[in-house]
Amino acid sequence: MKKILVLVAAMMMSAQTMAIVVGKVDVQKVILSVNEGKKIKDKLKKTFEEKQKILKKEEDKIRKMQEDFKKQSLVMNEKAKETKQREIQEDIIKLQQKTAGYQREIQELEQKHKKPLFEKIKAVINTVSKAAGVDITIESATAPIIYAKSEKELTDDVIAAYNKKHK
Repeated sequence: MKKILVLVAAMMMSAQTMAIVVGKVDVQKVILSVNEGKKIKDKLKKTFEEKQKILKKEEDKIRKMQEDFKKQSLVMNEKAKETKQREIQEDIIKLQQKTAGYQREIQELEQKHKKPLFEKIKAVINTVSKAAGVDITIESATAPIIYAKSEKELTDDVIAAYNKKHK
């Protein structure tokens, strides 16, 4: 991304007589706004909620075990207390591991779905940029333009063109 900014700056300095038009696209907004992106978001949300339910059940089970232990610990001998505490601790560790595994799984699923979507979006950005007559298009969220003599916001045009092309 820094290379692109350096390239833009160099182009602006070396070609002061040329009017360079910079296009801006918020790719994240495009991903979340196009119909295909919304479907991916809904699918990921559904998967997340399913995993969340599983974790909630296990969390409730551990909480119940802790409450039972608290009530019963007064009448338990030391060895039984240690065994029960160890059991609860092991369950907590398993839950943490399962939570981390689910997070990785959802991130991998997100990447799996968003990568092909991004490739399609890139092609649409190229088409829209050419039609808009811009010389260079920059992802505005990660490389905000501080100043450009001439710039065009293309995000909404990209969203419309994508939804039209990929129904």
